[in-house]
Amino acid sequence: MRNELRDAAIVEVRSRIVDACLKQARLPEGMPLDVLINDTLYHEKQRLERDRQSPTRDEDLAFWEGVRSRLGKAGESEQKEILVRVVERFTEEVRGNFTPWVYDMATRFIPRALPALLNAVSPKRLFSRGLPNIAETIAIDGDVDALRRANERGTVILAPTHASNMDSPVIGWALFAMGLPPFTYGAGLNLFTNPVMSFFMRNLGAYRVDRRKTAPLYKDILKEYAAVSLELGQPNLFFPGGTRSRNGQIEEHLKLGLLSCGLRAYVNNLQKRKERPNIYVVTCSINYQLVLEAESLVGDYLRSEGKSRYIMTDDESSKPRKMLQFVQNLINLESRITVKVGDVFDPFGNHVDEAGLSVDSHGRHIDIRKYVTDGEGRPFHMPQRDRVFTRECGDSVAESFKRHNQVLSTNVVAFTAFELLKKRHPELDLYRMLRTGDEGTGLEMRKLTDATAVVVKALQDLARDGEISLDGKSIGNGDAATIVQSALRHFGTYHAHPVLARRGDRAFTEDAQLLYYYSNRLRGYGLERTLRASYGEAA
Repeated sequence: MRNELRDAAIVEVRSRIVDACLKQARLPEGMPLDVLINDTLYHEKQRLERDRQSPTRDEDLAFWEGVRSRLGKAGESEQKEILVRVVERFTEEVRGNFTPWVYDMATRFIPRALPALLNAVSPKRLFSRGLPNIAETIAIDGDVDALRRANERGTVILAPTHASNMDSPVIGWALFAMGLPPFTYGAGLNLFTNPVMSFFMRNLGAYRVDRRKTAPLYKDILKEYAAVSLELGQPNLFFPGGTRSRNGQIEEHLKLGLLSCGLRAYVNNLQKRKERPNIYVVTCSINYQLVLEAESLVGDYLRSEGKSRYIMTDDESSKPRKMLQFVQNLINLESRITVKVGDVFDPFGNHVDEAGLSVDSHGRHIDIRKYVTDGEGRPFHMPQRDRVFTRECGDSVAESFKRHNQVLSTNVVAFTAFELLKKRHPELDLYRMLRTGDEGTGLEMRKLTDATAVVVKALQDLARDGEISLDGKSIGNGDAATIVQSALRHFGTYHAHPVLARRGDRAFTEDAQLLYYYSNRLRGYGLERTLRASYGEAA
């Protein structure tokens, strides 16, 4: 978002938040200002108690101690002044920045320089094929024209899957390559710990999101900032899964807070009679053969028995050398990250056709204005109604994620191998099986290949029914032996221990947790039943 728009958004957010707090404080059942401020103070004190490594901890402690000392004796006028200061502090923390020359450098210089830098360590490839282009590493697929049309007709919320901190720069380059303007997005503070990534995040329009902050007032400010930027016509990028998928699965249970901003902005646009009031939610699937932070993510998931710590600051994405090694391996393997544009929805979860019109489940055009207007055609907000609509939109996005999940060779082979190990140890629960692994005996290559063929056939059937998407090069047209070979090549690079490695006529897993992580990308499609029915021959 251009800085002049950002500054206008900040002013509007502050005004709206303060007005909303004052109005609810006057209601009989509302929260008085001193209680609201004290609640925010409590949440911040709790955060600072937990987060002793924060570089701004001393400054934050001093600010909130000042709030505490003033609040005890403050009258109504001073309570309002304290509220304004708190809101200003939160909005300043959130405030993003956009520097045109940095954007120009990121989109023009880095796509050429980074691949050249990485491939300098591979003379054979460098001399045989010349300098690579970033398009060789990031492939764009799906209905790109639908995304462009949505951007022309209204304001877009791009809603991608979220597997890695690489997602933001990958999507940023893909949007540029598709001829779209820069999107505004919230970036977790952990992305600012990497000095290289931090420089670009701070100057490419990202606004900062501190997921350790649990105060409702702070969350309201984040949502209002997103809504206001949409009303200003600024396209946004939201990760509806919230954080990166810890266990490797496609997100099913989405965070609806930011997604609800689309409906809020749409109603506000109608009230202001804007020429282009429509908000479009466009899904997107980002697919990697290997995931940069897979070891940290699945380790965190398993340590907390499926309840993640919510955010980490010390994973692989905070280490520039680790990131360079990861991208270098992708290029040397001629592996590609795929960005697949999915479906276009309105804020209520209805599909949008090529003409930009909403259609119901029977393919009939519908006037979505009627969802949010009274008997006289006046648009209005109704929290309970809007929560239901947002939930329906979230359901549509989650279903779209599954349909456009683009399956790669590492997903197929990890899933197959993990299911074969489960078959071998039916008496073990997940955690005991992960500790046991393959017991050092491995899986026979013939059995692994045969079982992979069963899974591939089932995936091809699902793809024909539109229930999943396949990588046409390796899964859609390749045979099982080629798919297994591709997966083993990838699994033998980057990670400290090979996820799956061939020795003789057997494949051995040296990291069962990672095998579990990569297998999870195919959960939820019923493939377990198909493979189980063929176990007589395949296992």
